[in-house]
Amino acid sequence: MSRAWRIAAEDLRLLARTRAAWVGLIVLMLLSSIAAATSASQAAREREARAESQAAAVRAFEQQPDRHPHRVVHYGTYVHRPVSPLAAFEPGVDPFTGTTLFLEGHRQNTATFGTMRESSGLIRFGQLTPAFVLQALAPLLLIFLGFSAVSREREGGVLRQLRVHGTRPAEILAGKALALGVVAFVALVPALAALALAAAAFPAEAAAAGLIALAYGVYLAIWVLGVIAVSALSRTSRGALLALVAVWTVAIVFVPRGAAALAARAEPTATRVETDLRLAQEARRIGDSHNPDDPFFAAFRARTLAQYGVSRVEDLPVNYRGLVSAEGEALTARLFAHYATRTADTQRAQSRWMQVAAVFSPALAVRQTSMAGAATDLETHVRFLDQAEAYRFDLIQRLNRVHAEQVQAADDAARSRDAEAERRTRVAAQTWADLPEFRFRPATPETRAASMVPGLVVLAGWLVVVLGLLLPAARRLEEDAR
Repeated sequence: MSRAWRIAAEDLRLLARTRAAWVGLIVLMLLSSIAAATSASQAAREREARAESQAAAVRAFEQQPDRHPHRVVHYGTYVHRPVSPLAAFEPGVDPFTGTTLFLEGHRQNTATFGTMRESSGLIRFGQLTPAFVLQALAPLLLIFLGFSAVSREREGGVLRQLRVHGTRPAEILAGKALALGVVAFVALVPALAALALAAAAFPAEAAAAGLIALAYGVYLAIWVLGVIAVSALSRTSRGALLALVAVWTVAIVFVPRGAAALAARAEPTATRVETDLRLAQEARRIGDSHNPDDPFFAAFRARTLAQYGVSRVEDLPVNYRGLVSAEGEALTARLFAHYATRTADTQRAQSRWMQVAAVFSPALAVRQTSMAGAATDLETHVRFLDQAEAYRFDLIQRLNRVHAEQVQAADDAARSRDAEAERRTRVAAQTWADLPEFRFRPATPETRAASMVPGLVVLAGWLVVVLGLLLPAARRLEEDAR
């Protein structure tokens, strides 16, 4: 392979003498470095802002005065999803899904304050992040620097001379690939540095960062080998350039956008308004706690009286209103869980469409892999929603128990017309401070690594495909040398 190394060295010298190559590489590295720096700075600010907002929400909730527990149920609180340590490299779905939830009784609200949803259409067109630079811009640089790597040798008659001196086609292709691979590695350096810094700041993320770096290394290797293969198979450099630009356009633009549109059409999601209307209809059908003649709550009252061995609600040792609130919350929570599961299943079905589309676009495969590794994928968002809803339900039920056990039923019934009774229904403020805080539990590194496997397998498949293209490319070089 010494001849391959000599060919690679010669190509690198040629690139070093080409002003366009220097300009392209420097611009790409500058973009990658700027993307890494700005993304890291933005992620740090966002992490700090969310932490401060979460602390402020906790303080506001805990500092409520003595009051009726059901007022606290409706007062509610906010929870924020923490910024993933690797989100600066790959923001994933975070800018689109929302990261803040308002938790209150009787309702399950939508996550809000997604960066892209709050921005203009121009901002939504694209984000300058290290992942985006590697996914879209680095392949374009490799195309413009490598499209003529082999075809120019054919056009200049150099291939015949190389064959006369005993250079095999495999050595020619290997040398060309090595030279372009060096360019790809240099383009990868700023992003690798960003991943290394994130891993140093969060040691638990080192394995995920390593797998992400591996995925992008394979991704750029696919483009390097693909560019060399197309250059060898094309009759002219112009034909190679046109073919490679067409491939880039399809893989980077058409397939991802088309797959997203097809997934949304095949697996449509209900709007928030539609979901709320259906929830309200089903809640009324199941039971109305404000209607004394409602069949469900009439049966619930009978069960409760039998449980405590009394014949009247007034004789219960606990406040019946608190029990009814708890039962009503349990009913609506089951409805919320049902609709949340349906929505998550639809979103997962859409995600599976994108996974299938990755077979036609390595850019999709590497993006899905890096999102899973960076914990900025759909599953992390669903995990946050599930944990926030579990916390909401537990918090409201704790308050309902306080209502049932610490507020006298007689005072509760008279508080709207008796100021003294209303004062006695107020529970001590320390009660709110003693309630647990929300803590998001992300997936373990092992779980995230496992979720990266499908994307890595697709990338490996693409690598095999482009390696296979080198076989006809070598035969083509053999024929050209005759």
